[in-house]
Amino acid sequence: MRDHDTAALLLERLRSLAPLAEEHREAIDTERRLPAPLFAALAGAGLFRLWLPKALGGPELSPFEFMEVVEAATALDASVGWIVGNGGGASRIAGYLREAAARRLFADPHTFLVLATGAVGRAIPVEGGYRVTGRWPYGSGIHGATGVAGLCAVVAPGQEGPAPTLMALAPIEAAAVIDTWQVSGLKGTGSCDFTLEDVFVPADHVFGYPDQRALMPGLVYRLPVVSSFSWSVSVVPLGIARAILDDVAGLMRDRMRVGTSQALHERESIQSEVGRAEAILRAARALMVEAMSALMAAVERGETALIPRRADLRLATAYAADSALRAAAMLEAAVGAVAIQEGGPLARRLRDLRAAVQHVAMSPNSFIVAGRLRLGLDAGTLRI
Repeated sequence: MRDHDTAALLLERLRSLAPLAEEHREAIDTERRLPAPLFAALAGAGLFRLWLPKALGGPELSPFEFMEVVEAATALDASVGWIVGNGGGASRIAGYLREAAARRLFADPHTFLVLATGAVGRAIPVEGGYRVTGRWPYGSGIHGATGVAGLCAVVAPGQEGPAPTLMALAPIEAAAVIDTWQVSGLKGTGSCDFTLEDVFVPADHVFGYPDQRALMPGLVYRLPVVSSFSWSVSVVPLGIARAILDDVAGLMRDRMRVGTSQALHERESIQSEVGRAEAILRAARALMVEAMSALMAAVERGETALIPRRADLRLATAYAADSALRAAAMLEAAVGAVAIQEGGPLARRLRDLRAAVQHVAMSPNSFIVAGRLRLGLDAGTLRI
């Protein structure tokens, strides 16, 4: 099957899940996680394997196909899009593990891995692997996960200099989940904290982070791991804003101006705001595609000085978040009070958007980094 056909099949499967997502809409918020039937359906549709290598039977989507699939998932519900982006993005770790371990890990079609980099645990070298201890925040999808991977510093006796860091992968049964996810937006992601306490992790279940070594040939595994991670979540805000625009367009066609027979979509002021929002979102998405294309080309050429390209991508993701908020605010003002109706789709999407853009992958600090580089300074940070 050609790559385009694979992406088209995944999109068709997503569309078929729309009734199920609608059926569980209220439970997504009240349970503060994706309900088990919906989570299982997403797994069964292959949506948590988007970056699984072709050599292991995965689709190994391009970043742009990945973006299209996550945007479609976000149109169903922002929490669905967030979980697909996280789960589908996490499947790329199969490209960093020894093949035998990766095959065992992804033999279960419902494999969902939580990758956590929001804190640094401790990994003590022992025979055959490491003893891992730590607490990590924002374990999106952890209630349906089969495994967790936490960022750790290697702590060895007599060690000098900065400790190397790695991602250590453990089965979900080894993790304790702490219910910390009491939030106003993206409620259904269930992004709770989790802990590992002196858990043995075999050597073939760890990989370097952020200095990973690709063991699969695909370009997606050779991209800087922070860049691919940022991409996997930064596509969601634009998807939410696009869904808001679609909702508003439908709403304006169906509503009449009070005291007249004129439909709201016939008003030039409404037309102008919708047109401006369309331009903002298209421009932001185009910048993301341009920045990722440039980074991919540089990696393909074997370039090693990637800081400018990586910074450009982070600039694009920050701008996408900023643009999504700007377009959504314009549309919210255009529709008026209907946007704040509790339980309504617009209010829910607006809350979800404001939560999504808080992620560090879209930090406004990326504007500072881009400005420093443009002014001839160094980046000022190593995490780009």
